[in-house]
Amino acid sequence: MEHWVRVIYDSTSRFKKLDESVLPNHEVYSTDYDSRVIHIPLQRELTAKESDEYAGRLANYLFEQGLEDFDIDVSTSIVDEVNEQTYDDDNMFYEDYGVLHYNTGQIDEADYQGHKVELGKPSAGDVKKFKVYVKNPQGNVVKVNFGEKGAKIKKNNPKKRKSFRARHNCSNPGPRHKARYWSCRKW
Repeated sequence: MEHWVRVIYDSTSRFKKLDESVLPNHEVYSTDYDSRVIHIPLQRELTAKESDEYAGRLANYLFEQGLEDFDIDVSTSIVDEVNEQTYDDDNMFYEDYGVLHYNTGQIDEADYQGHKVELGKPSAGDVKKFKVYVKNPQGNVVKVNFGEKGAKIKKNNPKKRKSFRARHNCSNPGPRHKARYWSCRKW
């Protein structure tokens, strides 16, 4: 399996020429979405720690070269397994998962540190840009803070939306009690 690092950036971005001694054997090509890709082959697969360090050094180098808005993608051999299970009997399903909650149109409320709060309804945040109260798998009400204060969401720009969703893996946003789920939902 070939291993690589790819830097994806807007084709209108201008920066200095990349040094061949820093990025040997790199290729630059264009995509159908008006982006450019720097493809850098690797000799072997990087561990998670090595991958983070390499991406950090590469990002610093690209910033020095004048490139400001880009995404870095590092290859991996990890494959997400889909674990599906079919139930022929409702009782077996209820034994494993219990009764699933669904919203009947009523507003769900719960106590959070002595205050009544609405569950699952994002609102203006105090620590971050937004906050939402949800129940975690243990059944406790938790406050999820997400979004960068002062940053504007530009989800009407298809390039920025696609870049954000790819960077945050929004095709698999994770559980409702994590910030990534709610950030992806806003985008």
